[in-house]
This record gives sequence, C-alpha cells and structure tokens, in this order.
Amino acid sequence: MTTQTAALPVILIRNAMMVNEGQIRAVDMLIRQGRIACIASHIDHLGQHADIQIDAEGRWLLPGMIDDQVHFREPGMPDKGSIASESRAAVAGGITSFMDMPNTMPPTLNVDELERKKALAARNSVANYGFHFGVSHHNLDTIAALDPNSVAGIKVFMGASTGQMLVDDPVVLERLFRIAPAPLLAHCEHTPTIEHQQARFREHYERQHSEVPPDCHPLIRNADACYLSSSFAVELARRHNTRLHVLHISTARELSLFDAGSATDKRITAEACLAHLYFCDEDYARLGNLIKCNPAIKTAADRQALQEAVADGRIDVIGSDHAPHTRREKSRNYFEAPSGLPLVQHALPLLMQLYETGKMDLCTIVEKTSHRVADLFSIKDRGYLREGYWADLVLLERQQLAQSVHSSPVLYRCGWSALQQESFHYRVNTTIVSGQLAWHQGQLQEPCHGQALAFSR
Repeated sequence: MTTQTAALPVILIRNAMMVNEGQIRAVDMLIRQGRIACIASHIDHLGQHADIQIDAEGRWLLPGMIDDQVHFREPGMPDKGSIASESRAAVAGGITSFMDMPNTMPPTLNVDELERKKALAARNSVANYGFHFGVSHHNLDTIAALDPNSVAGIKVFMGASTGQMLVDDPVVLERLFRIAPAPLLAHCEHTPTIEHQQARFREHYERQHSEVPPDCHPLIRNADACYLSSSFAVELARRHNTRLHVLHISTARELSLFDAGSATDKRITAEACLAHLYFCDEDYARLGNLIKCNPAIKTAADRQALQEAVADGRIDVIGSDHAPHTRREKSRNYFEAPSGLPLVQHALPLLMQLYETGKMDLCTIVEKTSHRVADLFSIKDRGYLREGYWADLVLLERQQLAQSVHSSPVLYRCGWSALQQESFHYRVNTTIVSGQLAWHQGQLQEPCHGQALAFSR
C-alpha cells in the first residue's frame, strides 16, 4: 500500500532541539505531503495553516530509528506477534522503519513468500518496512536472479541454526559470497564448537542429577564459537569483495576483525544489538531464559568493548534483533526455551539511558540507528532530517525521575519484556512515520500506514 500523500496532514513542530548529522541546534520543522518541507530557526507564515501543531518545548528531535534486524512472526504463530502488533510496539519505541528477517514462519526463501510478506506489511504495518531474503543450500539460483532493490539484504546462517536455513557447506558459501546481489548479512556462530560445549555441559549436570541452567548459555555459545565463524565470514568477504554485514557482534575478540571510522566506504561492516549493549552475563541470575538469545549475552568486559566499538566506528549500526517468544516458551528448561527477546518498544529509551549514564554519545546514537543504517542499506530519502526527505522522526522527552518500564503497558503480543525491572529517564513523546502521526503522548495514533522502503543500489 502506498500512502496517498495528498491526504496527509501538514504538521508544524516548533521549539525542538534537532540532533542530526553530528550537530545539535534549535529548529522549527514543517512537514507537508509526508516529507520535510522546511527546517529553520523559526517558521512563521509557512506554518499558519498547519493541520497539526506540536510545541516540542525543547525536546530532542531525532530521525527515527531504522531497525535492521527484527523477527515479526507471521503467520502460524499468532500468540507470538505479527507485523500489525509488533510494528505498533516499534513506533512506541521510536522505530520508524524495520527490516524483517527471513527465519520467521514460514521462512522467506522464495520470491512468492517475499511478496506475501510485502503485501501483509502494506495492509498492516504502521512503520515503514523492508524484508531480508533467506539462504538455504538449494536456493542460490533464486538469489542470483534477485533484483537487488527488491530486498533489504540477503541473510545467511553460517552455523547455529535449524531446518532449511543452516548453510555450512563451503562450496555453497563460496558461491553465495561471490553472487550475493544485495548486502549479505551473516549470523556467525560455529556449530561444531557449540555442539561440543552442549555435550560437555549436559554430561556435567547429568552427573549432578540437575538441569543445565541458563547462565551456561554464554559458556556453551562461547566467544570461540563466535570468532571462528565471524573470522571465516570476513575471510570469504575479502576474497570475493562481498558487501558483508556481520550481525549481532557479542565479543571483544571479534572486534579485531573490523575497521574503525566511517562506514561510508567499508565493504565489511558490523552490527551490535540492544541486548548485548545493555545486559551482561551477571543478569542471567535474575532473568534466566528471558535474556537467552543467539549469540549469547556475554561478560561485562565484552559489553564495555562493544560500547567502545560503537563510539570508534568498529560497530557501524545498532539493531534490536526483536523476537517475541511467549512467556510460556521462555519458562521451559534451558535447552527447550527459544532464543530471542522482544525489544522494539523500548529501543530508543534504552539507548538514551546509556546516554544518560555517559556510556554513549547522543550524536552517535543517531548515527548508528539512522544515518549509517540508511547508508549501508542504500535506503532512499530516509535516515536523515533533511528538506525533501521523508518525515520519519521522533521527539524524546526527559523525565526528571526515571520511570519504571513496568508502569506502562507492554504492546508486544507476547505481553512481556526483560526490561520490566528497569527504569529509564527518557520516553518517546511523538513518532512520525512518513509524515503521519504514529505515536503521540503515550497513545497509538490510527490510521497510520507505513511505506515500503525504497533501495537504490
């Protein structure tokens, strides 16, 4: 569904503190026909007939987050979430665009399934949307024939997956890295290492007549498993000059594989996810399987190294890896509980808490969640607050006293958050998606229709 821009409201935002392209300045902003029409220190006559006027009262004005990695499950798992439910949670967290992973139900391994997902999003998503295409041992001819602008990226599991999507044949990987027509996204964990560790821990705890606890997760899916796989991916990418994006880096050791500095000319880039930037292995004691994700959340030292790599450019973008498993599933024993946790509703408030505590710079947050994501995926007219660009933006307000997450309703269909014991100083006051109010003053705004992201490669 393409939004009819003639019907969109004219919106005037006054008295905002805009954070954009490394600068902070006081602005008014006029939005017309879904796009940013004017950014100025003061807008007078141009805004006299605005349909909606918002006094930002000095709040931060940021480009909306573009989340490069979500799992909005659809269909077949109605209790976990859908594009409709999870996109609504996303705009509440300051996310204006998302790119959905292919390992949902059913997996996106053919063009028909890709088009089905696009049609679902056109009907149901309140955020802008794009879709990654999956890799199996048997669909490389389909991938080679893809229009590079029809997909956000190509996702490969180079280990540690199940079903059709584990790709560990070196011959298949060599061809994939040679022919990928869009950015190749890699989940990197070395399956033989993980299987060896699983066997060791099962045997150890069986001798004690007890179950393996969740705090063994980072010891089973350990740093060696991550480095063995990610270093192999980087080696393949260098050999074939592949445009490679390594997902959810979780260890300090892996950071040696990536270059610092601007991502503009890089062929190999890296992502860090919210869970790895916020939690560490000490949190398994209180949260257990609720923070079980792949790769595993690791040590406090790894977390600090990731935060430092965000600052110096070895980490290029920040994503959520949102996965809305049910609380019932997460209550199973360690090996049976699924990996992944829901995070989109609290994405920007979480990152702003890292800013509040001095662990992350405000301009860096904007760069890693908006500017660089748009650059790396060649997204047209989004990711920046520029005249002529689509109006995807967020107003953030700071509360004098940190507000507990559990004091507000959880919008995920799964109904829970691992952050419910946390308190954040910042909340999302307003989210505007393609020139439409999507979230304002604690309420979803209907109707709002996200648009398909346009890629220009």
